[in-house]
Amino acid sequence: MALIVQKFGGTSVGDAQRIRSVADHVATTRAAGNEVVVVVSAMGQFTDELVKLADGVSPTRTAREMDMLLTAGERISMALMSMALGAVGVESASFTGSQAGIITDTRHTRAKILEMRPDRIREALDDGLVPVVAGFQGVSTERDITTLGRGGSDVTAVALAAALKADVCEIYTDVAGVFSADPHVVPRARRLEKVSFDEMMEISATGGRVLMLRSVEFARRHHVPIHVRSSFTWKPGTWIVEEDPTMEEAIVSAITDDTSEAKITVAGVPDRPGVAAALFRELADAGINVDMIVQNTSAHAVTDISFTVAKTDLDAAMAACRRVQKSIGAETVSSDDNIGRVTIVGGGMKSSPGVTALMFETLSLHGINIEMISTSSIRLSCVIRADRVAEAVRHLHSAFGLDAE
Repeated sequence: MALIVQKFGGTSVGDAQRIRSVADHVATTRAAGNEVVVVVSAMGQFTDELVKLADGVSPTRTAREMDMLLTAGERISMALMSMALGAVGVESASFTGSQAGIITDTRHTRAKILEMRPDRIREALDDGLVPVVAGFQGVSTERDITTLGRGGSDVTAVALAAALKADVCEIYTDVAGVFSADPHVVPRARRLEKVSFDEMMEISATGGRVLMLRSVEFARRHHVPIHVRSSFTWKPGTWIVEEDPTMEEAIVSAITDDTSEAKITVAGVPDRPGVAAALFRELADAGINVDMIVQNTSAHAVTDISFTVAKTDLDAAMAACRRVQKSIGAETVSSDDNIGRVTIVGGGMKSSPGVTALMFETLSLHGINIEMISTSSIRLSCVIRADRVAEAVRHLHSAFGLDAE
């Protein structure tokens, strides 16, 4: 008997028919002799509708009340799913995040899990029930309802799988797995059968829209295998697992794209110790996550610092930069939200010379200018103009031999 955590995204539970289909699948999994824990997201675009309602009520609202509002979507899904399971003869019980023992910090809208206390979930399993847990939410150390950020249901599922020592965490979505590129951008993208945790973390961090980065980090830390599958076909998808040291990995596994970031340039900064520290401390204290950073070569003891942030954080980041502009001696602070990032990811890059050259040559051949560069041992990212991103992904996908036959 295996213990399986199955998470179903918004499209998977988008209407009554989809919920019944999911219930049938859970029943089939249970009939095969497995214990099952179900995690659900809000139905379809329900969370977006709740945000619109909030916009219509008030232009300003506290993060605490937004968390209270947005968690309603998952609570509706969990109750309906439990009812659907009952209709196919599977006894179940629904649980909110707090009832499931998901303890978070006090940061509303982006809470992080501090502790898992899944006693009630374990008791339900021991009683022969299928626990149905509302994803995306928990309870803070101050006993307030919190949310884990967009895509947080993935984190809920992996955290429960880790706490319960599940054999696998299955993530059901509207795609058949992880692909070598976004199929909407590259029609000839192919499904990957297996991806290492390290590769998946890079894919998620650089624009892959299948799994939330924090869920992959959690799975890697707690050694939880993830199986990404489609809830529309129920066929095997992509396994996210530990790297197999006995196997050679593909030089490049995937090409990702991201146009959700903006670039900020702090120009005319004195080239002396402590300037960058003061700038990025101000950003950190404002809760702003900085991604790519480039500092130009100093000329006449003056330099420019450019970095990228999420577009949703752009206004706050600009305000933070202006607060320290005078104290660090910067001449100007400017922003550009018309950028995009294209990234190649592959475990085999560590031991394969020529990857960087081929990427740069491919972009140059098609007249695509590179504005920023960032690397890791298994990733190479370039910032380019936003309107050239899709084209760049297709050219790189072909150049690295990833097109499906």
